[in-house]
Parts: sequence; structure tokens; C-alpha cells
Amino acid sequence: ISKQLKSRSLLAIILVNLGIIGYVAYAFRKVSRPVASWKYGALAIAALFHDVLLVMGVFSFLGKFYGVEVDVAFVVAVLTVLGYSVNDTIVVYDRIRENLLRHSADNFADVVNTGLNETLMRSINTTFKTLLPLFALFFLGGFSIHYFALALLIGIASGAYSSIFIASPLLVYVYKWQQRRA
Repeated sequence: ISKQLKSRSLLAIILVNLGIIGYVAYAFRKVSRPVASWKYGALAIAALFHDVLLVMGVFSFLGKFYGVEVDVAFVVAVLTVLGYSVNDTIVVYDRIRENLLRHSADNFADVVNTGLNETLMRSINTTFKTLLPLFALFFLGGFSIHYFALALLIGIASGAYSSIFIASPLLVYVYKWQQRRA
């Protein structure tokens, strides 16, 4: 990877992450109880880190053993995964926010669980519908798009996983950690 591509990619990822935290903090400002609104954004970023790390790990393995090179298409795929994954996480968090506004936050874990259950099928269906054309691109597309499609396949699948099994449990963990400290 060229030095210019590295620096611009890193800057883009940092700016995107700061933008996500800022947007989520603003959008969730009405539910700063029991977890501060900016923490929703920070936890969404933690889930994104999982997705990006998984894609980069697979491509590191492919690069080491199969000579796959990282190019601009890979960076575009990673940025796309960031956007897709944060969207899925925000949908789940938004449902949790709605439930917090309607119900008391006395049992925060139950509110999070209810919000997660309400969005579970939506997340699974959306991911499945997105993965179908990506599988077609991966298996039937040309060589130039092969690794781009692979990066998207891995990232979008892990994005759905992280929205359901990482972002929401982290929210409950932060709440419980705050309760222990108080």
C-alpha cells in the first residue's frame, strides 16, 4: 500500500468514527439516562472495530499465504462495511432508545433485550438480502471484483453479528459497570 493511501485511509476512518460518535450523541441526547448518549456511539465504534479487524485479519492471511494485495477497492469495502455495520447497530440502538422513552429504565437489561428482539428479524433479513447479490458477485463476477466482494461478504456478515451479539451486550455491560461504580 502506498504511504499516501495509508494516511488518507486512516484519516477517513478517524473522521468517520468521530462523525458516528457525534451523530449518535446528538440523536440519543434524550436518553442520556441511564447510559450517556455519547457512549452509544463509542460502543457502536467498538462493534465496528470487530468487523474491520475481522476483514483485515482475513486479508492479512490471504496476503501472507496467497499473495492477495490490498488496494483502493479494499479500502472502499472497509468503509462500506463501516457504514453498513453502524447502520445496523444504530437501528438496534434506536429501538432501545424508543423503549427507554416509553418505559422506565429500572431494568435496563430487559429494555435492551426487548429492543434487540424487536429488531432481530429485520437485521437478519436485511443482511441475508444483502449477502445474496454479494455471493453472486463473488462466485460469478470477474477477477477484478472477487476480493472486493469477499471483503464485503465478510464485513457485512460480521456487521450483523456484531450489532446483535456485541453492541447491545456491551451497552448492558457498561450500564452494569456504571452501577457497580456508583
